[in-house]
Amino acid sequence: MSMIETAALKEWASAVEAFLAGETILALRKGGIREETRDFELTSDAFCFFPTYEHQKEHLLKEPYRRYVAETKAVWRPDAPVVPIKAWAEAVEDLLVEDEERLKALSPFHIWTDDYASERLHWKRTKPLHCLLLRVYRFETAIDVPNDPALTGCKSWVRLPIGESRSANGRPVLSDEAFARKVREIREALKR
Repeated sequence: MSMIETAALKEWASAVEAFLAGETILALRKGGIREETRDFELTSDAFCFFPTYEHQKEHLLKEPYRRYVAETKAVWRPDAPVVPIKAWAEAVEDLLVEDEERLKALSPFHIWTDDYASERLHWKRTKPLHCLLLRVYRFETAIDVPNDPALTGCKSWVRLPIGESRSANGRPVLSDEAFARKVREIREALKR
């Protein structure tokens, strides 16, 4: 099988589980400390999720989602030879949020506490918070990628060696109707 490099967005493993459960379609991004530009850029409209474990904190998630932190940490070993990649996503829209009012309108649609979301908004005050509407797909079988130290660090994007035939397969987590309804609800909330 030929190998290609596939874009992967680094995201807390607990958030990946919430995406896979269909509990949210909204990712909040500002950029990692070690980004080349120090700002978040949507470098690919389609990408895998690369789960991270180091910075997960239960108190930064709303109560219904806190269980995912313990669940994901229970199965993770830093010395594991591979990292299972369970999902990929299409970025349907990149909503730019620059003020608290718009951020509060999005509160019912993301997993983060309001305080943490506000903290993300105000970090790098001159830059907007990227609120990505994501159509998430679950791989039928997780794709194991080598647990390479080069994939660590505070950066949003990494490149993964994933077989060409596997990089865009899988089934959508939400039906077309359920996904369209959530997108519509988010867009309507921002108009109020």
